Amino acid sequence: MDARVAPVAPLPRFDPRQVPVVAVDTQLPAVPLQQLQPTALRRRFASPPIWLPETRIELPFSRRGATRAAVLIALVNRPGGLSVLLTQRTDFLPTHSGQVAFPGGKVDATDRGVQDTALREAHEEIGLAPARVNVLGKLPLYVTGSRFVITPVVALVSGTSALHPNPDEVADVFEVPLSFLMNPAHHRHHRLQWDGHVREWLSMPYPDDVQRAGGGPVVERFIWGATAGMLRNLYRFLVA
Repeated sequence: MDARVAPVAPLPRFDPRQVPVVAVDTQLPAVPLQQLQPTALRRRFASPPIWLPETRIELPFSRRGATRAAVLIALVNRPGGLSVLLTQRTDFLPTHSGQVAFPGGKVDATDRGVQDTALREAHEEIGLAPARVNVLGKLPLYVTGSRFVITPVVALVSGTSALHPNPDEVADVFEVPLSFLMNPAHHRHHRLQWDGHVREWLSMPYPDDVQRAGGGPVVERFIWGATAGMLRNLYRFLVA
């Protein structure tokens, strides 16, 4: 593993929404809508460009050993365009509790590979049947500050069957338009000084106005950290 993953003092509990925004990438171009269509995405993954991910290793904040994992970046085909399927993790999970995340988890010994891990975890977490998933390809490894070595698996999802979140892991399931996430005008940079290190990350807050049961106000989906970092790498892959 890279020397940059040497153990450091753990981060304190904090609200990432309160950490100052130091920049917003309004100067970068959005991915054109025609490149966010299923056919165009299939072509891009079948013949990928030469490109570099923006983030591969986060500054660590855990002394735990590295753990292999995989997540599913599931793109759902909706009338208004593709959307990204995301979850809100429950508040009592041991790692990344309460955060917005992709379906995914640790690689099991019985998994045939990281793709199998991503599909299995998506089925266990939110009830997404593997038969509905058409894998396009993978993005480069992403190492989180909590020492998960993640392979993001990108896939198209067909059908509109209801999902069934596991209440022990998932508090909510929602979708964000891919066009919103692939527009850097919505990418905000945060910076925090801790334990002698400057820590930086992205956030992509999305105002979700989908009416919930019983009505209620617009919900802000605060996408940040590793989830935002992997989405940023997807952006770099699509504009390369």
